[in-house]
Amino acid sequence: MILTVTANPALDVSYRVDKLRPGHTHRIGAVFERAGGKGFNVSRVLHDQGVPTRALGPVGGILGDSLRADLLDAGLPHDLLPVAAATRMTIAVVADEATMFNEPGGPLSAFDWSRLHDLVRSYLPRAEVLVCSGSLPLDAPDESYADFVALAAEFRVPTVVDVGGAPLRAAAQAGVAIVKPNAEELAAAVDDDDPLVGARELRSLGAEAVVVSLGADGLLAATPDGEWRATLPRPVVGNPTGAGDAAVAALADGLRRGLTWPERLRLAVTWAGAAVAAPLAGTVDPDVLRDLYDQVDIAPA
Repeated sequence: MILTVTANPALDVSYRVDKLRPGHTHRIGAVFERAGGKGFNVSRVLHDQGVPTRALGPVGGILGDSLRADLLDAGLPHDLLPVAAATRMTIAVVADEATMFNEPGGPLSAFDWSRLHDLVRSYLPRAEVLVCSGSLPLDAPDESYADFVALAAEFRVPTVVDVGGAPLRAAAQAGVAIVKPNAEELAAAVDDDDPLVGARELRSLGAEAVVVSLGADGLLAATPDGEWRATLPRPVVGNPTGAGDAAVAALADGLRRGLTWPERLRLAVTWAGAAVAAPLAGTVDPDVLRDLYDQVDIAPA
């Protein structure tokens, strides 16, 4: 199975409005609530695609109870660790595009970090891939995901990490199998705006492969087998909030199945595009999924 860790979960709330106007009162057309955080979204996509997965993460407070109830209702295999820190909320206001409001999340105590490590360790003997995805809680060490990379290596389990800045750099130095930042997260880690230069730097630090989300411009990959760009035949209109998580899910599944890098990238950019067309993060539009797969362009970077 693919094991996912969401260190900083959230209750995701999406509001749909006709138009976003700062300083004005808005009437909400539709409200969606679900357990969120990048790792949970990754597991949702995998679960919907029939890939065995289990989602792990720390939760606390009233919103933590809401996350647990939502995952149970979705039938998503999970194991949530009760902690003292209250679970946060994220709000997406979707009009022509999505505007995000993300709470930071409460800090985890050293004791709770240790308990989370023990929980992950207990599942690693059954895992084929570990995914660590999303922001870290307040005051968490930059090496938090790097520590999970090292822990998984003890069990010969490869790790995929989706995070930005210093934690991304630390994961690369830990010898992670794949990192999947977006262009902004990558620039914050390497101090260079050129994504290919940044991807090569992370590989020089120890990451086996680097896949960079470029939004509507697809994915850029620097791997042991070559460097490629993967692009869709046309832009997909919708909510891009969960596109990166769908790409991570595809990369993890491709790693699990031993696909070639061009095959992994084709899968990743297709799942990402199908996620944009879906109403909520953690889902993909099946019609768009079927339509896009054979039309993806894979070219040398």
